[in-house]
Amino acid sequence: MAAILSVSGSPSATSRTARLLRHLDDRLREQGHDVISLEVRTLPAEALLGADFRHPAVVAATALFEQVDGVVIGTPVYKAAYSGLLKSLLDLLPQYALTGKTVLPLATGGSTAHVLAIDYALRPVLSSMGAAHIVQGWFTLDKDITAGDDGTLTVAPGAAEALAQVTDQFSAALGGRTAGRTTVLAPVG
Repeated sequence: MAAILSVSGSPSATSRTARLLRHLDDRLREQGHDVISLEVRTLPAEALLGADFRHPAVVAATALFEQVDGVVIGTPVYKAAYSGLLKSLLDLLPQYALTGKTVLPLATGGSTAHVLAIDYALRPVLSSMGAAHIVQGWFTLDKDITAGDDGTLTVAPGAAEALAQVTDQFSAALGGRTAGRTTVLAPVG
């Protein structure tokens, strides 16, 4: 199966975006993929803000992009665009860091007013970085994601079904198993 890098561009340690990505990572693992998680917020701020391409953490993150077949990019939406934290990482990657990769863009936000952020803000950047195939992404409303204090995650049924569908399409594009799977994501925990 494929190697996948799952990137959370959320600056928050208690991010719904990151928790949702980890939930989808589990689904991809069940389909036979190897998934590596990358929380951009754990990279050194001085390296990201100072555009230090040679910082060991940036070099290591760049190497992760090189080693995988597919990339899941998740971000909260702020002011109708992807997070500045995610932008700082993407700016440090080589121009064609996504060449030959299949990419699944995902976003979360508080209002449907930002639903087009994937297509108008994130997708053009991913395309300019050489992505071979950008599958249909998905925007999930914050209200549809409930994170429990115990680490459980519940996704509203309609959103769960849509997320399962785009995740399965991404998996299929990478050669993963999706047949016979239920389309509803069960709560984690």
